[in-house]
Amino acid sequence: MKAVIFDNRIQVMDRDIPVPADGEALIKVRVAGICNTDVEITRGYMDFRGILGHEFVGEVVGCARGDWIGRRVVGEINLGCGSCGWCLRGMSRHCPNRTVLGILGKDGAFAEYVTLPVGNLHAVPASIPDRRAVFAEPMAAALEVLQQVRVDPDWQVLIVGDGKLAILIARVFLRVGVHVSVIGRHLRKLDLFGKSGAATIGIGEDPGAGFDMVVEASGSPDGWKQAVAAVKPRGIVVLKSTYHGDVNWKSAPLVINEITVVGSRCGPFEPGLRLLADSAFETDDIIDSVFPIAQAEAAFERSQHPDSLKVLLRMTPMDELSGLSE
Repeated sequence: MKAVIFDNRIQVMDRDIPVPADGEALIKVRVAGICNTDVEITRGYMDFRGILGHEFVGEVVGCARGDWIGRRVVGEINLGCGSCGWCLRGMSRHCPNRTVLGILGKDGAFAEYVTLPVGNLHAVPASIPDRRAVFAEPMAAALEVLQQVRVDPDWQVLIVGDGKLAILIARVFLRVGVHVSVIGRHLRKLDLFGKSGAATIGIGEDPGAGFDMVVEASGSPDGWKQAVAAVKPRGIVVLKSTYHGDVNWKSAPLVINEITVVGSRCGPFEPGLRLLADSAFETDDIIDSVFPIAQAEAAFERSQHPDSLKVLLRMTPMDELSGLSE
C-alpha cells in the first residue's frame, strides 16, 4: 500500500498492508484530513516517526466481527491498554500506556489501509457524505469544550485563532446561542466566522478584556498571552493548541485574577456525527483542497499556507468518494 511516512521528512512510500491485532479491524481509508497537529509533528512535536494522520473516514474490509465488514467508519484515536484504572473508568484517552493514531506509537491514517480496535470505531450514517464524515474527529474536539465547561448562553466568548478547529468551535458555540468573537490574522478565514454570526477582530485590533471565556486555538505560543490578557477575573481559558516547543508564561496573572485554565483535547464522536448529519451545520466551506496520496508533500505545503483551510488526502479514486471534488 501507499503511505505517507514522516522520518525527518515527509515521503510517500510503499508499506505492507497492516495485519489487525486481536480485536482490531482493517480499514480501507477513503479520505483523511491534515490538521495542525500533523504539521507540528513534522516540526518535532511528540518525536513521532511513522505513518501520519488521525482524521479519516474509511471502510472496514477485515474484522473478526462480520457485522462491521463493509461499513463506513470513523475512529477515535486513543488506544488504551484496557486494564489500568483510567481505562476501567472509561477514560482510555488518558491511559498512561496508550498509543495514539498517527501521533504516538501507532501508525496513522495517511495510508491506503489502517487498523484500529473495533471499540474505537463509529459507524457513519449513509446520510453523511465522506466530505463531512472526515470532520468527525475535529468536531468531537470542538464539542469537548462543552463537556468540560458549563457554558452559560449569556457568556461573551473569545476565540483566539482563525483556523479549522477554531471555526468548528465557533459554530458549535453559536449553535447554543453564545455570543462569539474571534481574533485572527487572515481575512479569508475571518470572513467565514463573520458569515456564521461571530464578531471578527483583525490583526492589530484590540479585542479588549472582560471575556467570560477565551478559547486559545491559534496554534501559536503567542495565543496564550492574548488569551490571558482578554479573560476577565475568575474567567476561564481553554487551551486547544498543540505545538512543538515551550510557552513562556507568568503565573502571577492567573493567581491574582483567579483564572481557571482548562486543557482540552479529544471529544465525543457520536454527538459530532449527529451534528454532521445536520446539513444546516456548514463544513463544506472549510475544505480548501483535495490531493491524491501521491501528492502528499504538496498537500502538506498547501496546508501550511497562511490562507489555507482544511486540506484533504484521498486514498481512493475520486469517483468512489461521496461529495468530493478536486
